[in-house]
Parts: sequence; C-alpha cells; structure tokens
Amino acid sequence: MTKTKMERIASVEDKIKQLENQKKQLIQQQKAAERKARTKRLIERGAILESLIPDAETLTNEQVKTLLQKAFAKSNIATQSPANLALSGAGGGTGGRR
Repeated sequence: MTKTKMERIASVEDKIKQLENQKKQLIQQQKAAERKARTKRLIERGAILESLIPDAETLTNEQVKTLLQKAFAKSNIATQSPANLALSGAGGGTGGRR
C-alpha cells in the first residue's frame, strides 16, 4: 500500500513538529542546567566571601559591595587574569576562615 503524496507530506510535517518539540525540550534542559550551574557558583562564591570577611553576616549587601570595591581598588587583583590569580594563590585556597 503506497501513500499518496498528501499523506507523505502530512507524515513529514508530523516528524518536523516532533523534532521542533525535541529541540525546544533540549533548549529548556540546557537553560535549566546553565541556571543550576550559575546558582551553584553564586552560592559557593558567596560562601567563600563570607568565610573571608569578618562578621559578614552582620553587613548589608551594600556594605559588602563597598568593602570589596575598596579592596579591589587597593590591589591590582582586578587587572590580573584568572590564570595569574590561580598561580599566585590569590584566587584559590581552601575556602576556610583565616
């Protein structure tokens, strides 16, 4: 039994819709994974900062921002590449209190 051209066109259109839906799902999964990775990174970095700033939990966000801006202004850390920071030890560490 052979399909008519119209039936074949309908079949191809169905496949196209299925593939488009698969594409949408994959894009949504990728975006969700990126959001999850960003959230994890922000939490980890926030924990590192809190471990290095004395009494960080008592400071407001604006106070933390000002403190970091002043710290960066006094050092040349903002102009260094991440690779240089890792080699010098300024960007690494154990994440514990000092």
